[in-house]
Amino acid sequence: MKRIDLHAHTHYSNCGRDLPEDLIKEMINNRIDVLGITDHNYGIGVREKEYRTAIKSLAEKYRDKITILCGIELCTMQENKLNSNSDLSEYDYCLVENLGSVDSVMKDDIVEYTSQFKCIKGIAHTDLFGFIAKNKLNPYEYLSSLRRAGIFWELNVNYDSIHGYREHNYVKTFFSNQEQQDIVKKVGLYVAVGFDGHRKEDYCVSRVEMANEFLEKNNILNAVDLIMANKRNN
Repeated sequence: MKRIDLHAHTHYSNCGRDLPEDLIKEMINNRIDVLGITDHNYGIGVREKEYRTAIKSLAEKYRDKITILCGIELCTMQENKLNSNSDLSEYDYCLVENLGSVDSVMKDDIVEYTSQFKCIKGIAHTDLFGFIAKNKLNPYEYLSSLRRAGIFWELNVNYDSIHGYREHNYVKTFFSNQEQQDIVKKVGLYVAVGFDGHRKEDYCVSRVEMANEFLEKNNILNAVDLIMANKRNN
């Protein structure tokens, strides 16, 4: 079982603090196999080239110890949304926030909204089955539409000081809900594990291990395979 974490923040995020290299060293100490650094678009701001260069340089430097992916987390609220002319093709993937929010520029249509982005897309820290129920959607049809669009779903296992040591109930529900698991497996939806860390001293590797082990034991597709396959083909 590999330890994969596809959601991490550095000082490039307004809410993050750690230097990317310090974070990577901590993840190596925690025996993480694959780490996705996904700083906020509004934190990175005009430093996109600097950010990508820094992360990709560190990925090369530590490639014998850990696989580093360069991602970005996209806010879709009006005040912090991505610039309309942004090119995400040089990112390994993006995580998209605010699905289900009445103030999101996505208007609840993540497939249409993300069709402009030339990278793999994921839904960040969202109660996806709650969203489906609220909007009276057919879960098989909706999740199949995400699968066809190359969109994965994140199980956010965060438990840290920045978020007040709050757990996501949708993740705990998914771990115990056989029906939800069966739907995800039937449509072939890719699922990611992300700790969403903002302070390296808060990191709880056991939560990441548990979630990755759950995906493996239950034959649920891990989003890292989708991302790595896309990298090899581009």
